[in-house]
Amino acid sequence: MSTSRRTSNCSAISCSPRFVYERSAVYVSVTADNGFDTGNVYELRMLTTSSDAPPASSRALGWWRTGAFGAQHVIVMYTGCVTVPLVFGAALGLDTKTTGILVNADLLIAGIITIIQAAGIGKFLGAKMPVVAGASFTAVTPMILIGQEYGINAVYGSMIGAGVFGVLVAIPFSKLLKYFPPTVRGAAVTMIGLSLIGKAVSMIFDDKPADGAHLSLALGIIVVAVALMRYGRGFLRQAAVSIALVLGTAAAAAMSMTDFSGVGDASWFGVPQPFFFGAPTFPIAGIISMSIVMLVIFIESTAYMMAIGESTGIDVTPNRIARGLAADGASSILAGLWTSFPDTIFAQNVSLVRITRVAARSVVVVAGVILLILAVMPKLGETIASLPGVVIGSVSLVMFATVAGTGVSTLAQADYRDNDNLLIVSLALGAGMIPIVASDVYSDFPSEVQIIFGNAISSAVITAFVLNLFFHHFPGRRRRPAEPAADATADQEVVA
Repeated sequence: MSTSRRTSNCSAISCSPRFVYERSAVYVSVTADNGFDTGNVYELRMLTTSSDAPPASSRALGWWRTGAFGAQHVIVMYTGCVTVPLVFGAALGLDTKTTGILVNADLLIAGIITIIQAAGIGKFLGAKMPVVAGASFTAVTPMILIGQEYGINAVYGSMIGAGVFGVLVAIPFSKLLKYFPPTVRGAAVTMIGLSLIGKAVSMIFDDKPADGAHLSLALGIIVVAVALMRYGRGFLRQAAVSIALVLGTAAAAAMSMTDFSGVGDASWFGVPQPFFFGAPTFPIAGIISMSIVMLVIFIESTAYMMAIGESTGIDVTPNRIARGLAADGASSILAGLWTSFPDTIFAQNVSLVRITRVAARSVVVVAGVILLILAVMPKLGETIASLPGVVIGSVSLVMFATVAGTGVSTLAQADYRDNDNLLIVSLALGAGMIPIVASDVYSDFPSEVQIIFGNAISSAVITAFVLNLFFHHFPGRRRRPAEPAADATADQEVVA
């Protein structure tokens, strides 16, 4: 008769029992207690296990599921990632060939930083979390202003200087976690989702009044995605976004809404070259402006990492935050060398982790590898870039709305017994909405003011951060009265 003994196998996600038996070996994939598939494989193992049994790490998720989920991450972030070089190139009057080079460089750096964030480099770089990095929208406006004032070489010199600054302040910044309670984090994530919804709608309708064809197609895509999330099982549920995207693209093709003519003109192979525009220059004003941008990126990335931690159960420590922020700083240095753009954690991918409930870092590593392949194979990148805007916008709308919902769930953790936190959240969201409803309100202010307050995310986060300090950390703050102790005899029946 065989015997068994029980041991414990605990991780940051969950703690599951580990059984060790006396004869054969069986490997089983277990979903964590919170519903997330981390790719972990728990082992039912007999003491006389065969030597040819595969290690647990090699059996996590399976190669085809890992690849499919990794490709899904790339698809949902690709358009947002390449939009930054497209907008930047148009603003500075660059030709299409040069802009294409910027796109390839952008994908290269995004792939490198995504792999670093997921896998990590020692104890110095990478959050080791299922997050995907891409070009930050926050940097677009200051980069354009610097380019117009000092020339394009100054843009990348300022980026390198800001990256060095970011790496140096990553650890001190990570020590500020106590100043990011649910009110600050929730306001940040909520505003991120709300501000990006407008971009999704713009992609759906191409900045034109809504018409029946685009509206019906968008509605159909959203219905398919939501239905799969509700009624799908296993892979169908987890791949709901990709399935809706494929079906939406097929429907768009049937409605003559697709144009893949640019794919044939794109080259099969091309490696982005460093210092494409020549040696960078380092204007002090430009470095200061981009350093401010770096701090804003840090605030966004911190909120994203903590949101991932809350969703998956990953322990988000100051050290983990510091490594993630250092990777953001490193992205700015590499971007300055390869004429790319500073990276940040992408909201749509944070949302995708929550929707699919797949938190395996191997999936994100695969996404990074795919980005590297796209960077050196422009034809493949052009294929993804040619997907109809109405399709990308529709799936993005679902994910951005999920981001906002995640922020609301974080806000629900705050204590609203007095008006302090309510006032913090209300004013922060109000400040964030100002540049959304009145986009030109700060246009006559200096560039530094536009960088901070002309961005909905940064204005909301900074407002929430400052107000939280004022109400809860400044000397002389109001103390909440203690809850009255429950009367032990209150519920007892009085007997005469």
